Amino acid sequence: MKGALGILGAIVAALVLILIYSSLFAVHQTQQALVLRFGEPVRVITDPGLNAKVPLIDSVILIDNRILDLENPSQEVIAADQKRLVVDAFARYRIVNPLRFYQAVGTVDAANSRLATILNSALRRVLGESTFIQVVRDERETLMTRIQEQVNREAQSFGINVLDVRIRRADLPEANSQAVFERMQTERQREAAEIRAQGGQASQTIRAKADRESTVIVAEATSAADRLRGEGDAEKARIFADAYSKDKAFFDFYRSMQAYETAMKPEDTRMLLAPNSEFFRFFGTPTAAQPGAPAPGAAPAAPAN
Repeated sequence: MKGALGILGAIVAALVLILIYSSLFAVHQTQQALVLRFGEPVRVITDPGLNAKVPLIDSVILIDNRILDLENPSQEVIAADQKRLVVDAFARYRIVNPLRFYQAVGTVDAANSRLATILNSALRRVLGESTFIQVVRDERETLMTRIQEQVNREAQSFGINVLDVRIRRADLPEANSQAVFERMQTERQREAAEIRAQGGQASQTIRAKADRESTVIVAEATSAADRLRGEGDAEKARIFADAYSKDKAFFDFYRSMQAYETAMKPEDTRMLLAPNSEFFRFFGTPTAAQPGAPAPGAAPAAPAN
C-alpha cells in the first residue's frame, strides 16, 4: 500500500513539475513574445524575463526584437532620362508591433517577401523620377531617404519600422557600360587631339613671334653697328686730319711708307715706273716731301669734323 502511495505521489509530483514547467516561459533580450489562447492573441510581452501562461491552453510565439536585414536582388530600373540602371539595394527594419506583425504577415520570411515587393516598387517609383546623374552622384542620399520614407509608410501596417534603405550599387548594364566607356574614350581622344592642335598653334605663334623679335633685334643691332662704324670712320678721319695739320711732312713720309709696304709685297710684285717718279722720291732723299704737299700715292686726308 505504501509503495503504491509512493508511486502515486511521484507521479503527482512529476505532473506538477510538468505543469509548472509548461506554464512558464522566458523572453530573452533579443525577443518579444505574443501569447495566444486558442489561437487568439491575449497578451504582448516586450520586456525580457520569466513569464507565466496557462498550460495546454496558451501558446507563445517569440518574435525577434533585433534589427533585421532585407537583401534585395539586383534589378533594372529605367531613370527619368531613359537610361537603364542595375540597382542593388538593401533595407534594415525592426518589428515594433508584434501583434500587428503576427496578424499581417506571421513570420519573418513572409515579412521579407512583402517588404521586398514594396522596396522594389519604391525604387522604381523614386528612381524613375530622377536622372542617371542624380542617382549615381548628385542626389543619391536624398533619393535613399525618399525611398526609406515610402517603404516605411507602407510597412507600418505590418507592425514594422524601416530604419534605413541603402543603394549599394547603381550602374549601367554591362553592355551599356562598355558603350559608355568607348564613348568616353573617344571623347578623351578628341579632347587630346584638340589640345595638341591648340598646343601646335600656340607653338607656331610663339616661334613666329620669336623669329620676328629676333629679326628686329638683329636689324637694330646691325643699324647700331653701322652707326658706330660710321662714327668710328668719322673719328678716324678727324684724327688723321688733326695729325696731318700738326706735322704735314712727317705725315707725308708716314703715308708714303704705308704705300710702299702695301705696293711692294713679298710676292711677285712688278711695277713699271720711271726712275724719277714722285712715288720713289723718299728713296733718295727722306726729306723730299714738300711742305704742305701730299705724299705721292697717299690718299688725301678727310676733312676734320
